[in-house]
Amino acid sequence: MDALNITIDPKTAEQLAYYSQLLHKDTTTMVHEALEFYFVEEEKKLSEQDSMTNLSFDEFWDDLDL
Repeated sequence: MDALNITIDPKTAEQLAYYSQLLHKDTTTMVHEALEFYFVEEEKKLSEQDSMTNLSFDEFWDDLDL
């Protein structure tokens, strides 16, 4: 896979630098951990979707009157 070119806004860069010092972690590790968390959460959302409706369980039942 080709290398990705990712742009980080100045505020996020400042936060990365701050937490890097606070947590004694390099920014690459922190970005990797954040993306792993993001992927896990998105996979949960995708697995909750009903394949017939593209709605999550809660979205399906929210508008239903019983």
